[in-house]
Amino acid sequence: MKLVCPRKEFFEAVSAATAAASVRTSVNILQYLKIEGSDASVRVVGCDGEMWVEREFAAFVAEPGAICLQAKLLQDIAHQMPDGDLELTTLENGSVLLQQGAAEYRMMSLDSEDFPEPPPFGGEGELRVPMGLLRKAVDSVIYAVTPEQHKAVLTGVLFSYNGRVLTLVATDTHRLAVRKIDQEGIGSSINAVVPEKALRAIKALPIPDDSDVEIRFGGGRLGVESGSATVVSQLLAGTYPNWERVVPSESTRTWMVEVDQLNEKVKRMMILARDNANRVRFKGEGDQILMAARSEEKGEAKEELLMIPSNGEVEIAFNGKYVIDALAAIDGPGVRIEMTESSRPAVFRPADDENGYFCVIMPMALA
Repeated sequence: MKLVCPRKEFFEAVSAATAAASVRTSVNILQYLKIEGSDASVRVVGCDGEMWVEREFAAFVAEPGAICLQAKLLQDIAHQMPDGDLELTTLENGSVLLQQGAAEYRMMSLDSEDFPEPPPFGGEGELRVPMGLLRKAVDSVIYAVTPEQHKAVLTGVLFSYNGRVLTLVATDTHRLAVRKIDQEGIGSSINAVVPEKALRAIKALPIPDDSDVEIRFGGGRLGVESGSATVVSQLLAGTYPNWERVVPSESTRTWMVEVDQLNEKVKRMMILARDNANRVRFKGEGDQILMAARSEEKGEAKEELLMIPSNGEVEIAFNGKYVIDALAAIDGPGVRIEMTESSRPAVFRPADDENGYFCVIMPMALA
């Protein structure tokens, strides 16, 4: 194989595909990318055994062929090179020469025949939504996905569409983030759990915010195609918990607060709270919230914040990081915090939005 291509397009394709490559695996080929040159284009594919990311771009292909190169190594080299044309050539000993001017990098390659190709997808259901809306919806819940791999079904985001409302849900059992999009006719009924890694790859696809993206489901997989890019991923197996049971059915106390003010003060609290399991205490007194955090080794912090209360005399503690994450997904200027007692979960939602987004946060012990 011998090809010449622009460094920028090559690096973008390699970076996209590397998002799917596996960094910790006993299957060596999954740490590599497949680079295939044919006609007047180059195809780059990454895979971790459960997800595939493919990018294609125009190039001058003097000799068609395919090879596999170590993903991270190739990404690092392409990232550091200046813009301009790159030349990629397969050598007789099986290695590959990457050249740009006087710069030369020789890399060992693997046989492309061993690389797993993306499987078919679709046929059972689909969703079609504007890319900007999808990105925003995913960003508003993905922070609550659990990092604990033994809770497999919770390492993704639930996509549920009933013909009228698309609901995205994520939880790590300490908090629950929900985003609802009330829109008919965007697809067929869906109930699937999409891995976090796949959603991040889909978000990164070169699709403008005002263009529609179609997510197709079938065979336990989902797939998204956008001209020169494709993402295919296995769905997470298992039954997603009944998240609606976690959402409080009523609240007896409410705080209305400015998002930026609360966010700013909680971030300052976290300087000390991070030494104490991120615990930040909140106490409603009149039209103020008294905030406190402490570190056994460093000291204590206190802040005050104006609010509009409704039966707001309550003291409660939250993980400060959870509060910051929940606030980041709120577009408007205000947040409404709905509570009952200090030992019961609280609901954070935009002050001017009843149904679109909310986050349920479990309280921490006050001590």
